[in-house]
Amino acid sequence: MATSSRSRETFDDSDTRHDEMHSTIETWIQDLVDEVNDAVSSEQFKAWLDVQSQFHDYSHRNTLLIKLQCPQATRVAGYRTWQNEFDRHVKEGETAVWIWAPIIAKQCPDCGNSPSYHERSDCEYDDTPPDSWEKGLVGFRPAPVFDISQTDGEPLPDFETEAKGQADELFPALLEAANSLEVDVEVVPPRDWSYENAKGVCEYRPQGQPGVAVQVCENDADLAVTLVHEYAHALLHSGVDDVAERSKRELEAEAVGYIVGRYFELDTSGSAFYLAAWHGDEPETILDRLERISSTAQEVIDIVSGGRR
Repeated sequence: MATSSRSRETFDDSDTRHDEMHSTIETWIQDLVDEVNDAVSSEQFKAWLDVQSQFHDYSHRNTLLIKLQCPQATRVAGYRTWQNEFDRHVKEGETAVWIWAPIIAKQCPDCGNSPSYHERSDCEYDDTPPDSWEKGLVGFRPAPVFDISQTDGEPLPDFETEAKGQADELFPALLEAANSLEVDVEVVPPRDWSYENAKGVCEYRPQGQPGVAVQVCENDADLAVTLVHEYAHALLHSGVDDVAERSKRELEAEAVGYIVGRYFELDTSGSAFYLAAWHGDEPETILDRLERISSTAQEVIDIVSGGRR
């Protein structure tokens, strides 16, 4: 895969930065498509999942950019954020990691543009003056951030009020998350399990919430990741009737389990991501899959984290 041998990406030229950030993401996706078509197990895909587990609240596009520019990154923030909120300072000579930052401005209720772009557009809306328009997302701009390894200063505060990664605590928290995720959960002892070698199953119901079942096992970490995997099916794949597409989405559920498990410090390194299931998908389709993986993992992490504080 081309990106595996590529040196760290930099976007130093302000004149070309915007276009280069877009083209770099497109190239990474195309390389992933090529690897899908070669039907191999992707270390690059796993590397992206690792970054996504560390930056679960970033978009999939931004985690791609972080991975390509600073593969070892563990926590990023802006220059002033490091200074003002954490009393840390970016080391002299460090190169910024560029991500997409949202632009929030007043929006035309009709065309959605900011006032300056609205004036240059063909939109004829003039029912209310720009000063009265509500603010919203009007675009994105390149923004520099730095990894903690590029900074010096005070240690980061310990945000944890209890140990993470202990599956005997994580699994109950995942069970509690079922109501918020709107999924019915059943934990089945081995003697009553009727799904042969499956660790878990997800049932899509025409009426009511999807239901998942997991088989009790001695490995709490594996049980937790299995439950996340089935949650992912329930959240992502309800209403998908095409058998071939459901098969393709099995990899999405596995990836969500990997990200969430890694975030809660479980060892999910044994996961294998064979991308042959995505053979024939266009780059836009794979980008959609990455977005679904990212947003679903974020939803589960946010709900479980909130319930464990």
